[in-house]
Amino acid sequence: MCSGNFAKCLGITLIPLAIICVLCNILLFFPSGTVAEQSSDIANEVFYFGGILGSGVLMIFPALVFLGLKNNDCCGCCGNESCGKRFAMFSSILFAAAGAIGAGYSVIVSCLAINHGPKCFTQTNTTHASYPFIDGNYLTNHTLWDLCEGPGDIITWHLTLFCILLVTGLVQIGLCAFQVINGLIGTICGDCCGCCGE
Repeated sequence: MCSGNFAKCLGITLIPLAIICVLCNILLFFPSGTVAEQSSDIANEVFYFGGILGSGVLMIFPALVFLGLKNNDCCGCCGNESCGKRFAMFSSILFAAAGAIGAGYSVIVSCLAINHGPKCFTQTNTTHASYPFIDGNYLTNHTLWDLCEGPGDIITWHLTLFCILLVTGLVQIGLCAFQVINGLIGTICGDCCGCCGE
């Protein structure tokens, strides 16, 4: 397969993943699907915008670059027809690295959020949400889930959305790593499809 075609496939895959991450981060602003009375009732990690900035906006740029590689005009530079395509493949490595950094940020934020657990109302504090869990202890001890009295099923909401962000971020890192390898091959060997419609 041509390195440009492969990059286009990666770009097509990255766009829906970025949209999923943005939607998950937006949904986290509504604990259990309800409107929070105060912004302090929302988990701090939601405001780090791991899904919106990291796996969302920063992933759109590499995806668009990857999509454009197949149609890149590579007709000549310094008397060498494949020079333009090689430079485009090299630049895709830089964009893939930026995308991997953004997705890595999202993964780190998601891991922190899963470890801290959600902010929720407890028997001792029914007016302001707080963190009732310590170092992810709620992940292995489900009886601790009874400490959270609301809003709704906040623990499942929190875990589901941050786990989606975590897995999606890991997939994005993997796809960007594939593009780094593909870009290196395209830079060193050139694109097998030829240039200028050949």
